[in-house]
Amino acid sequence: MYKENKVAVVVPCYNEEHQIGKVVTTMPDFVDKIIIVNDNSKDNTSGAVRALQAEYPSVVLIEHEENQGVGGAIATGYKWCRDNDIDAAVVMAGDAQMDPADLPALLDPIVKDEVDYSKGNRLIWHGAYRLIPRKRFLGNSILSFLTKIASGYWHVADSQTGYTVVNRAVLQTIDWDDMYRRYGQPNDLLIKLNIENFRVRDVPVRPVYGVGEVSGIRIRRVVFTISNVLLRGFLKRLWEKYVVRDFHPLVLFYLLGTLMLFLTLIFAVRVLALWISGGEAPPMSTLAMLFSFSTALQSLFFAMWFDMDANKHLR
Repeated sequence: MYKENKVAVVVPCYNEEHQIGKVVTTMPDFVDKIIIVNDNSKDNTSGAVRALQAEYPSVVLIEHEENQGVGGAIATGYKWCRDNDIDAAVVMAGDAQMDPADLPALLDPIVKDEVDYSKGNRLIWHGAYRLIPRKRFLGNSILSFLTKIASGYWHVADSQTGYTVVNRAVLQTIDWDDMYRRYGQPNDLLIKLNIENFRVRDVPVRPVYGVGEVSGIRIRRVVFTISNVLLRGFLKRLWEKYVVRDFHPLVLFYLLGTLMLFLTLIFAVRVLALWISGGEAPPMSTLAMLFSFSTALQSLFFAMWFDMDANKHLR
């Protein structure tokens, strides 16, 4: 136990036969249960885990008959924690990319009841840009910005980190069967947490690379896929939180901003077409384009500011 709280670590695994042993053997002693979810691996991950169980009785192995993605594996682990009286459920990857030394810092805000969800942030670690591969740093930064807009948690970054801790209230409230099951799981969960008004905090954690991990992420594919998850989640959050439960004017600003962007596009196409065909941009259409674009930006910025102000108590 950690400060009188029962702790379980959920470890989603897919083809981690060679790395899972390091995850288990370096786990802190205060962890009560290690829930390893084998997501229908093609290697001998299950055999490696069963061999570890002889020496580490805290290890629980759950097998997926079909691959459900990392989000599906995490959801399975969360449901086990929910049904087994766990106070704090941690998620750590099966490839040993998460430093166990950072775990107390992630657990402290939870056990002190300061937040409901604490998450690692590698981007604010000193010298992170030198440790994280450049493509991943850039992609993570872009997705973090988009996740701020979609989730309403403007104070958090490194949206793609999987090193997280949830408390008992989150375990019992979120519908884990409805959570996104692939690499967009952390983004989708942040949106769901905001809809339920749960408190979230970033905790600096050390980026770990070059320990033998093999990434299955393809940056271009993941960015577009997660962007779709964010858009759908963003619209759902606005509807449930700011229309159904309690109407907020930020919805009108978002609608106006979107409408004016659409008008800007129409005017831009007209100006460009006339300029190409006649060699001159029509003044009125150009002014209308600039006016609609300016109005769109102001409306969207006002909507984001309203959203930030409405969620400042969830820090």
